[in-house]
Amino acid sequence: MKKYLLDLKVADNVRLHPNYCLLKLTSEETLPEMIPGQFVEVRVDGSSSTFLRRPISVNYVDKDRNELWLLVQLIGDGTRRMAEYRQGDTMNVVLPLGNGFTIPDSDQEEKNLLLVGGGVGTAPMLFLGAVLKSKGFHPIFLLGGRTQNDVLQLDDFAKFGDVCITTEDGSLGEKGFVTNHSILNTKLFDTIYTCGPKPMMVAVAKYAAGKDISCEVSLENTMACGFGACLCCVENTVEGHVCVCTEGPVFNTRKLKWQI
Repeated sequence: MKKYLLDLKVADNVRLHPNYCLLKLTSEETLPEMIPGQFVEVRVDGSSSTFLRRPISVNYVDKDRNELWLLVQLIGDGTRRMAEYRQGDTMNVVLPLGNGFTIPDSDQEEKNLLLVGGGVGTAPMLFLGAVLKSKGFHPIFLLGGRTQNDVLQLDDFAKFGDVCITTEDGSLGEKGFVTNHSILNTKLFDTIYTCGPKPMMVAVAKYAAGKDISCEVSLENTMACGFGACLCCVENTVEGHVCVCTEGPVFNTRKLKWQI
């Protein structure tokens, strides 16, 4: 897929939570085609300590408004600077990068699809759910966070499928981790997609393996360049060590050397 280096305009910057913001970017030209699971590399201007681009998952693509959404967790100088961007500001972005999730054939509408996201790892699940919905599927989202404040964009998720929630403190949905949710004991799934903290993804992969369910994970290794040049994001797989930014970030768990 062709890659682009674009100056995008900030259409809106929505503070969803003290630690999260939603950047909506647009362009005078039609945005390039993107697929769920891909990411972008953002140059952070105005941060003296941020020298490398920041990889951000594609949260959603609104084709009607010609907008790219990026869900940003404020965890360092670069992302905190991004949270300060205002409408009309320019962001230099490389996109689209990486390989995305596998989308089932549209003649398989009866497949039961589970999309599991934890924390900021819920970000790529929204775009994936939207595309699956457009193909005739009705996905189930299983979203987790430490508290109710960490489970974001619920109204958006509800547009594309059923939403199940867990929080560690029980403030929203069922109490516990995503792998403790009762839906996993009451419904059999054909495919599971997941993104979030590695311990969560390993637990989901272990559940999928025990049920012989195909499982795809979106890894969040450090990806400084996005082109496989810096070797920051190498992951050990059954095919050897590969760069997550070029061979992933999405992998079928059967290809990963995880202890599950």
